[in-house]
Amino acid sequence: MDVLGIVESLGEAPTAALFGLITGMIFGIAAQRSNFCLRAATVSFARGQMDDRVAVWLLTFSTAVAWVQAAELMGLMRSADARMMAVPGSWSGAIVGGLLFGVGMVLARGCSGRLLVLAATGNLRSVVSGLIFAVVAQMSLSGVLAPLRNSIASVWITSGGTNLDLEKAVGLPEWGGLVVGLMIAAVALEVARRNRIGWPRLVFASGVGFSVAVGWVLTFSLAQISFDPVQIESATFTGPSANTLMFFLEENPVLQFDIGLVPGVFLGAFLSAWVAGSLRFQGFENEANMRRAMIGAALMGFGGMLAGGCAIGAGVTGGSIFAGTAWLALFCMWIGAMVTDTLLDQKGLVAV
Repeated sequence: MDVLGIVESLGEAPTAALFGLITGMIFGIAAQRSNFCLRAATVSFARGQMDDRVAVWLLTFSTAVAWVQAAELMGLMRSADARMMAVPGSWSGAIVGGLLFGVGMVLARGCSGRLLVLAATGNLRSVVSGLIFAVVAQMSLSGVLAPLRNSIASVWITSGGTNLDLEKAVGLPEWGGLVVGLMIAAVALEVARRNRIGWPRLVFASGVGFSVAVGWVLTFSLAQISFDPVQIESATFTGPSANTLMFFLEENPVLQFDIGLVPGVFLGAFLSAWVAGSLRFQGFENEANMRRAMIGAALMGFGGMLAGGCAIGAGVTGGSIFAGTAWLALFCMWIGAMVTDTLLDQKGLVAV
């Protein structure tokens, strides 16, 4: 791809938005066709089931790691330059935010990325939950919840002025990350084989991981030729959801990667569902489900911003570059989700 030619034709900001749109469309199509969902995987795991939903999540995560690490070995990406790695991370934010996000995605019946995909197919529950998620994320970024977020995040931060690079911390060679990704992919394929998952779904599941690599490579290539500083980033939905919301509310909005990403996911998922004939309106079953979803969306908005990313942003995108706080946040999301499912849906010990 001639990035310089695109920049000369469109300008830097529109090019960044275009790259976000491309990344988002790949993600939206692949996520809709594969039924990728971290919430679904954690619920299955909590119930002792290594089913198709776990296989899809593992394949998505592993292919993201493998593609991104391969891109880095080829010089197409440099993890150290990514904003997530170049600035201090928050261990306390990853723990508290990850747990809250995990609780929230079970209550809302989907993580933020899944809600966006479902909203594009006509799921009105996801539209309402997604809007609440975006508003609370913005409140946590620069609104009334920002002081609380900052106070929790500042309790325990990474040392050295940067995030922890897990590859270096455990002494892996340069190609070690790629090997880790391939090993997890082998486990995912074995789980998929046992559940007799068809190749089309596996291809689309790996496509979700591929979209993460696409985002990293495109923003890295833009940063190499840009006159103004460009964030090296990829798919995530906490900050981008808040930024996209404000883009349509501010008087002088600025185009950036985020502004293309969220509409791209929506468009990709919509087109995929349209072709598959699965577009249909769905609403809340009752008041209790609506209340539960709204509480869950709010918890995800605050938790995702505190954790430094959502189930995609921290869990897959941050995990693909071995950012220490991202892996911790992902672990805590699994714990929060599993505990919530066990107490709320399996045993009914908690009322919402």
